[in-house]
Amino acid sequence: MTEENITRIQLSGKEYILIGTAHVSRNSAEQVKEVIEAEQPDSVCIELDEGRYQSMMDGNKWKNTDIFQVIKEKKATLLLMNLAISSFQRRMASQFNIQAGQEMLQGIRSAKEIGADLVLADRNIQTTFSRIWSNLGLKGKSMLLTQVFASIFSKETITEEELEQMKSQDMIDSMLHEFTKAFPRLKTPLIDERDQYLSQKIKDAPGKKVVAVLGAAHVPGITKEIQKEHDLQKLSEIPPKSKWPKIIGWSIPILILAAIAYTFISNPAAGWQQTLSWIIWNGGLSALGTVIALGHPLAILTAFLAAPITSLNPLLAAGWFVGIVQAFIRRPNVSDFERLSEDVYSVKGFWNNKVSRILLVVVLANIGSSIGTFVGGADVIRLFFQNL
Repeated sequence: MTEENITRIQLSGKEYILIGTAHVSRNSAEQVKEVIEAEQPDSVCIELDEGRYQSMMDGNKWKNTDIFQVIKEKKATLLLMNLAISSFQRRMASQFNIQAGQEMLQGIRSAKEIGADLVLADRNIQTTFSRIWSNLGLKGKSMLLTQVFASIFSKETITEEELEQMKSQDMIDSMLHEFTKAFPRLKTPLIDERDQYLSQKIKDAPGKKVVAVLGAAHVPGITKEIQKEHDLQKLSEIPPKSKWPKIIGWSIPILILAAIAYTFISNPAAGWQQTLSWIIWNGGLSALGTVIALGHPLAILTAFLAAPITSLNPLLAAGWFVGIVQAFIRRPNVSDFERLSEDVYSVKGFWNNKVSRILLVVVLANIGSSIGTFVGGADVIRLFFQNL
């Protein structure tokens, strides 16, 4: 049995065997099977949370998705980001004719075959996303979204040899260094905190011998963090929302409405000009976003009519109304959900699948409306000062 990509730790009378894997590597899956069968551990830990485990085990998960519920619960952006993030990994997996996450599936199967306890060792993905999002400013959020969606358009391919090199220590350190340079605030919730969470779950796994199947990027951190005690409850807390976004969210519409009202009193013609500018910029840019998403003409019209109104109420978003109209007119069927995991391989698939197109309509209509709020608001204020 090869010891490459395997780290052994002896601690408090227990042996921990960490297998550093690449999530789209055939060799990783084969090594996981080989190690578990040879070591016969009491527990097998895998880098999945309960939600991702259920998704991986339930091949029909998309069939049960209620797209209207996704929109109402404001999860369209989260679902679209998940699809975008997975698309690049899936393309690499299909390049080698293997299943993404095959090493995790192998860990699950092998644990069952030898009768070992299966431990889902990763933190809830929504908790991680929440902690990532709260760590980013407006610029960081924009950069992250740009990078994520750029992965959809990427045509990058790599060789299987390069894939295996990704599991080497030097390569991982180099990748993390570049990662933290681009997004220094992301490393804490995405890597460091999860290293702490994973290490504690691995340490708490039952039995004297534990095998852990992990992405190679986590092995160095877990090797260090497993020596310490970590509070899982604290690491699972959702950060409280800052009051400032709410304050700013209400301040902008109040300022806009006050400026228009004052101008109407002093110069009605200028007041109408302000109102028209607000409608055109808000409605026009939201409608443009819907056009880019290839939304239905009625969805485009909804964006134009809804955005100037929803931009004046932070509790509403144009994309919700636009997405619901799009979903009613172009209601996804079972085959759209079944094809979703395949369609996200390509840009064409993202836009052709009714499910992902609805998500794109929601997100791009909201982005257009947000830009329109700042541009239209700036023009309203400009006209206000001109008429003082």
